[in-house]
Amino acid sequence: MIDTHAHLDEEPYREDLDAFIAQQRAGGVETILVPGVDASSVDDVWNVCARYPGYLYPAIGLHPQNIKEDWEEQLNMLHARLLSTINAQLSTQYIAIGEIGLDYHFDTTYKDAQHEAFRRQLAWAEELDLPVMIHVRDATEDALAILKEYAPSKDRKGVCGVMHCWSGSEEVAQQLVQMGLYLGIGGIITFKNCKLREHLNSIPLDRIVLETDSPYMAPVPHRGERNESQWMSYVAAVLSEIYHCTAEEVIATTSANARTLFRLDI
Repeated sequence: MIDTHAHLDEEPYREDLDAFIAQQRAGGVETILVPGVDASSVDDVWNVCARYPGYLYPAIGLHPQNIKEDWEEQLNMLHARLLSTINAQLSTQYIAIGEIGLDYHFDTTYKDAQHEAFRRQLAWAEELDLPVMIHVRDATEDALAILKEYAPSKDRKGVCGVMHCWSGSEEVAQQLVQMGLYLGIGGIITFKNCKLREHLNSIPLDRIVLETDSPYMAPVPHRGERNESQWMSYVAAVLSEIYHCTAEEVIATTSANARTLFRLDI
């Protein structure tokens, strides 16, 4: 299994990270991707991934919830860090731009800034040929409009990536897949009365990747606990019912999808 989204740099993992990683390896997790969320997270994400080279991989980005009055300063710092890492040809490299996107759930004060920051980071991804990790909440229409600007076409390379923590409608999912994006499916699909089970009917398994959003969104029967990458097996079990195949086939396909999208040489 490949966990395409886990915040292992955060406080819940700091005291027992070595033991936690050992447990995930033993539980069948071959790789974990660790997104950044702002300038203050850069060092923590980088350092935790450098401790486990070839197992943890870092991403860099400005999360929409962290866009405040200093958003341009943060973007400049993140862009400089990204370029310096690439130019230094370090053994560890950023494998994606993320976590980026739009979020109107709590506050729309910086709505215009969110749009500009999203566009700028999508432009980095297109220029540097990196995939993106996209977060969208209560902003689907605006996010789709911006993503369509950066969709691959005969005239531009465009951007590929994953819609993180996907739980939306079948109609929107189809639009995302048509733009070449993948859907990140995590613990929410195991929740009682989750409509996502119905909304994946027309989405091929080869456009799905697994994720946790650890330490959040733990699946049933571990809901409310600190999430673990090995618990993606519960997600795979539900997906196997949707796609009428074995959980092993789900894991094999979604892992292959993740390797392709993030160009992982595992």
